[in-house]
Amino acid sequence: MINNYDKIANHYDFLSRLIFFKSQVKAQIDQLQSIPENSSLLIVGGGTGWILEEIAKVYSSGLRITYVEISEKMIKLSKARNFKNNKVDFIPLGIEDFKTEQTFDVILTPFLFDNFSRHRAEAVFNDLHQHLKVNGLWLFVDFSISANKGKWWKAMILKSMYLFFKLIGIVEANQLIDMHPYFTQKKYKTMERQLYYKGFISATVYQK
Repeated sequence: MINNYDKIANHYDFLSRLIFFKSQVKAQIDQLQSIPENSSLLIVGGGTGWILEEIAKVYSSGLRITYVEISEKMIKLSKARNFKNNKVDFIPLGIEDFKTEQTFDVILTPFLFDNFSRHRAEAVFNDLHQHLKVNGLWLFVDFSISANKGKWWKAMILKSMYLFFKLIGIVEANQLIDMHPYFTQKKYKTMERQLYYKGFISATVYQK
C-alpha cells in the first residue's frame, strides 16, 4: 500500500530522532499553542500518535480530533496514547480515501506532503483546503531545502531518505515538493514560521 509506514511503525520515532534528534518533535510541539480551545482538529498522517499526548498537555478536554492515518499499526499505537478527555475519532485510511462533509477549525499535516508525487500533493492540498473553515489554521511542518545555505547536505539527506523508503517500498515520491506556493495561490496568511535543524525543517502556521 502506497505511503504506508506499517513496515517501520514500531521503529519510526526512534529512526526519526536518531537522524534529526528532537527537531521534528519540537517543530510540531511549538505550533500547538496556536490551537484555539474547544476547536475541531483534523490530523493527517499523525504517525505513532505522540502528538495527541502533547496536544492534551495544552488542552486536556474540549477538542474534537479526527485522526486520519493510513497505517493500521500506527493507528493501534495512537489509540494507546493518553489524550485525556479530548474526543478522538481514528480513521485508518489514506487521506485520498477520506470523505467527509465536515469542516475543521485546524488542520495539522506533519511531514505529510514529502510522501507525495506532485500530482497527488496538489490533489490532497486542494481537498484539505476545502475542509478548512474560513479563518481556520493550517499547521504545516515539513522538510525544506529552499534556503541556499547548506542546500547540498539537505539535498543529500533527502536523497538518502527517499532511497531508503523506496528500497522498503513505502513512499511514492522521489523528490520534495515545495508546498508554500500553493498556500500563496490560495491567499493564506502566514501567521508564524520557524526553522529547525539548520533550516532543514520548516514549521508554518497558515490562516485561511
